[in-house]
Amino acid sequence: MLTTKLNEKTHPQHKTPVQLSESVTFGGAEVVIVGGPCTVESITQMETVARKLGNAPVQALRGGVYKPRTSPYSFQGLGQEGLEILARVRQKFGIPVITEVMAVSQIEAIATHADMLQVGSRNMQNFDLLKALGQAGKPVLLKRGLSATLEEFLGAAEYILSHGNPNVVLCERGIRSFDAYTRNVLDLGAVVALQQLTHLPVIVDPSHATGKRELIAPLAKAAIACGADGLLIECHPEPEKSVSDARQALSLEAMVELVRSLPPLAAAVGRTVRIVEDLVAA
Repeated sequence: MLTTKLNEKTHPQHKTPVQLSESVTFGGAEVVIVGGPCTVESITQMETVARKLGNAPVQALRGGVYKPRTSPYSFQGLGQEGLEILARVRQKFGIPVITEVMAVSQIEAIATHADMLQVGSRNMQNFDLLKALGQAGKPVLLKRGLSATLEEFLGAAEYILSHGNPNVVLCERGIRSFDAYTRNVLDLGAVVALQQLTHLPVIVDPSHATGKRELIAPLAKAAIACGADGLLIECHPEPEKSVSDARQALSLEAMVELVRSLPPLAAAVGRTVRIVEDLVAA
């Protein structure tokens, strides 16, 4: 098994916190909830998402502006325009944003507009990209490859750490299987194993794991129950009209309902989920 910087013996503290903003940290007692659409489509869309989810509350927004699509004819994202939308929403609502980077050439622009750079499943072993992200000066959200072993997953993280960036969050997002009923198979056993193998925070993306919105909430809760440090969930103002991954997107109302159902579950495993103060008072 690959160790070096990932070895717990090198890090006496079991979990190394990764700070996303002044008020949001992965790997602490608080479970971090990240929500938003698969793709940034417009400023109106993202402001609607930020306004609604801020009351959930969700601690960070996700939204793709460079999209790796299976078909070259599918929508590839808004690119620079999308980054500017994220930056405007980030400033207006005071909420950190996360978006995917696909190439070394995109790092500088994305790092200027976003708080965390996501490496998608297809790029988990894009080693030149991983090396460059080690020098980017921004936290990295690394998704597990769709057929990657845990050793390969940790090896990819090691590339980023060994090039100078200790701020890496791992994301289990499901792996391919023979069963096509769900988009992928969510490997919650891997979440537990990763907590034992590495000091890095581990979060779960039940949206890509299932591909079906009706399966997301139960698996999100299961992820917290088995020790995940956070959730990454796709949601959209009008899910059926989403330009990508419409079938797995929750409505904003369903997303808020899910988040507000989580505190008792988190408390049962010694964790917390941020709640809105006025809801407590009510």
